[in-house]
Amino acid sequence: QSANSSWGTVNKSKNCAGGSLRINGTKYDDGIGTHANSVIHFKIPTDGEFTKFTAIGGLDQGGIGQGQAAVEQISVRFLVYTKPPPRKYRGTRAMANPTDHDKEKAISQFDIHPDLEVSLFAAEPMLVNPSNIDIDHLGRVWVCEVVNYRHRRNTRPAGDRLLVLEDTDGDGSADKQTVFYQGPDIDSLHGVCVLGNRALVSAGAEVFFLIDSDGDLKADKKEVLFTGIKGAQHDHGIHAFVFGPDGKFYFNFGNAGIQICHKNGEIIVDAAGQQVREGSKPYRQGMVFRCNPDGSEFETLAWNFRNNWEVCVDSFGRMWQSDNDDDGNRGVRINYVMPFGNYGFRDEITGAGWQTPRTGMAPDIPSRHWHQNDPGVIPNLLQTGAGSPTGICVYEGDSLPDVFRDQVIHCDAGPNIVRCYPVNSDGAGYRAEVVNMLDGSAHNKWFRPSDVCVAPDGSLIVADWYDPGVGGHQMGDIEHGRLFRITSKGSAKHYKMPEYDFSTPEGATEALKSPNMAARYLAWRALEEFDEQAIKPLRELARSDNKRHAVRAAWRLSKIDGRGILETALLFDDDPEVACAFLRMHFQKPPNRRSRDYGNELLMTGISKYPAFRREALLQLSQRNMHPLPPRLCKSLIGELIAAYEPGDRWYLEAIGIACEGKWDDYQDAMNLAELTAKQYHDILWRSRFSSTPQEICDLLQNTVTSEDESKRFLRALDFFRHAGIEPALKKLAARIDLTSGEAANFVFVETVSRLPAETLDEHLQTKLDVVLENVSPKE
Repeated sequence: QSANSSWGTVNKSKNCAGGSLRINGTKYDDGIGTHANSVIHFKIPTDGEFTKFTAIGGLDQGGIGQGQAAVEQISVRFLVYTKPPPRKYRGTRAMANPTDHDKEKAISQFDIHPDLEVSLFAAEPMLVNPSNIDIDHLGRVWVCEVVNYRHRRNTRPAGDRLLVLEDTDGDGSADKQTVFYQGPDIDSLHGVCVLGNRALVSAGAEVFFLIDSDGDLKADKKEVLFTGIKGAQHDHGIHAFVFGPDGKFYFNFGNAGIQICHKNGEIIVDAAGQQVREGSKPYRQGMVFRCNPDGSEFETLAWNFRNNWEVCVDSFGRMWQSDNDDDGNRGVRINYVMPFGNYGFRDEITGAGWQTPRTGMAPDIPSRHWHQNDPGVIPNLLQTGAGSPTGICVYEGDSLPDVFRDQVIHCDAGPNIVRCYPVNSDGAGYRAEVVNMLDGSAHNKWFRPSDVCVAPDGSLIVADWYDPGVGGHQMGDIEHGRLFRITSKGSAKHYKMPEYDFSTPEGATEALKSPNMAARYLAWRALEEFDEQAIKPLRELARSDNKRHAVRAAWRLSKIDGRGILETALLFDDDPEVACAFLRMHFQKPPNRRSRDYGNELLMTGISKYPAFRREALLQLSQRNMHPLPPRLCKSLIGELIAAYEPGDRWYLEAIGIACEGKWDDYQDAMNLAELTAKQYHDILWRSRFSSTPQEICDLLQNTVTSEDESKRFLRALDFFRHAGIEPALKKLAARIDLTSGEAANFVFVETVSRLPAETLDEHLQTKLDVVLENVSPKE
């Protein structure tokens, strides 16, 4: 009679994804494919002709065939009702009450943080399906409106649209819509960054500027910045750009992006001298980038993500983003993005997926999923479980309550929620908590927050894709789309923007204090034109008690003959994040002599002060950085920084690895390894890539390591070496292991032999292997 599905579509004789129906290996030619929760309604004749009804229900191979994680998490019940079942068991597609979609009822369907208020800023028919938004310095909301996506391509023949929504009377509700641009070239528009009279958009295979030359809020010119990006019509492709505090663009693509090219079609070669494409080692999967506004000084900043939707940057220059797991594995993560870091979606050496067996796999699937036990993988800041993470920003305003200030705000469309992640220091890295802001999971599962941005007045605007499902490239609804405004509870409801004056150095400097990124961009460009005329107001702001404001001024000053580095140093003694920002400025552009000498002095004297500062020093000393120090000084500094390593600080350990990448043997004699404690030495050895590392690990496995877990840790480290010296070390270890010394020795022996080609096993090793195999069960 009818049927519905919570994901995909209801299909006759196919599963909910459109594939064949298979249960326990058997294909069924007749059946109904749905996804839990779902209801299939049969109409049974009641005239007495039938007394029995039989149906078969089973778990489709398309669902349980997604790997071990999916099987472990399945819990399904098949229930039979003689009347409509309780609402909680119904699928969200096709059976939802149409009145639940009334935009007037939207706010009542949310659980809202007690210190916040939410209002409806805009809704259908003014917009539908917003995939990404940005807010300009006037408070106008720019909306990527997507209809022509995947199976709905060509639904709108004129193409998708970039809208500008305005609240002309300041009552907190949009009342004017302008179509800035419409065309097939922005179909499946995934990102917009507003830059004065131009919008930088990410769509399909290209990134380009749409320019309004005559001020009528209509694009009349197009300039391509990048092209050749894969993953068109795929949400794992190119994503939105953001403007950083250093005057550069930051952006990313997911693992369908593959590569990025100049507008002439040539693959970009980045500042490290490598082609920017998947498989150009160490680059794998999704990546994070930085470049100048004209595309020059292109840097690949991090890699090996799955679908990192959007990167955001705070005033100190720290990058944050989310990443989606392989669907169904409850491994959505939030990342602090350490420059030049590998984030572990795929095996660093082989490129194998996370389910491929390896020594020392983490017991829990989320950690296993991101290779968290592998040397050379950056830790996750936070894991948030199942979801479909989307837009993210850093809130650096003062209009919301304290708990949200200077924190990451993030949308997750899967669990229908907008969250804040308050961050605290954790050694050389960070840890985060979760504070829910806007939650529709209990009452409005069609709420699919896709992006969040900060308006000039300090309020937040949240875009709602609004759909019965998310993931799997599905799109069940093209009739709805909403924007919500978040303010402090009890605050004025009006939407009134501050006025900015970019015509003077003082006015432009004042605009740097805005919580809105588009306003800060215009301030930066104005100050760039004023150049040295802006030094005085910038120096004053650099001494502000508000350190985020001070650092923004220092970034601009740092581009004017390096003065910002000295201004930042004034705040150095009492804030490690300011110290880290100082280092980023110091290395991003060659400073003048005075600031260079002072910077090097601080590098030397500040090493013992803050773990975060030491971490940042290591990252900036990486050979991948555009402006490294002279080799001799770099080597000396790295040696001192390694000596300051605190055992167990994985963030710091990975920073050491980044600093030494490509130079391990050159730096080895500067490390004073003999002076390290045993724990320091063991950790650094595990992470190291010295040519001598395999032999040192083999010596350790033979003489010192006793527990099986510790053995697994070091055996896994051996998998990251492929040079000729590893086989003799392994054979030597295998020959020396005493099989009578316990189970751990037997384990190490088998693992060691498994790393040797079979043809290299001599008679002695083969005999030992036979002895081990005779004494274990087939399962072992």
